[in-house]
Amino acid sequence: MTVRAYIGLGSNLDAPDEQLRSALQAVDRIPATRLVAASGLYGSESLLPGQPRYTNAVAALDTRLAPLALLDALQGIENDQGRVRKERWGPRTLDLDILLFGDDVIDIPRLKVPHYHMHARPFVLYPLAELVPADFTLADGRRLAQLLQACPFLGLERL
Repeated sequence: MTVRAYIGLGSNLDAPDEQLRSALQAVDRIPATRLVAASGLYGSESLLPGQPRYTNAVAALDTRLAPLALLDALQGIENDQGRVRKERWGPRTLDLDILLFGDDVIDIPRLKVPHYHMHARPFVLYPLAELVPADFTLADGRRLAQLLQACPFLGLERL
């Protein structure tokens, strides 16, 4: 069975725009997965002071992989692009997060879907809004339009 998944992409090291473009090409090569669409790129300040600005985007995928198999593939791409996990929310060459996985609500130690902080992250919500209908509802019942109203575009720059 094919599932539509949405992933968040972010980078603030080593040419972030190029990191995201390379990641999108790599995502399209994941077995049993097809890149359907990608949002534009957005620039934003880091959530932590003193870090370089981030470049972010969201991609829509159709996949036949199970959620954890997709997560493993995405983490493999992160590693291939030089991701080093030194500190939580630290600077990174690439961050790939599963935001949504079909109509599934997942709450296991390795994966929370819908992504647990997406409601508070304009650099996730606004790119996602480029890829879904205006009346889009997340698997947990929250409407994207309401999340956007509660999370202003402040600090974002469409690149």
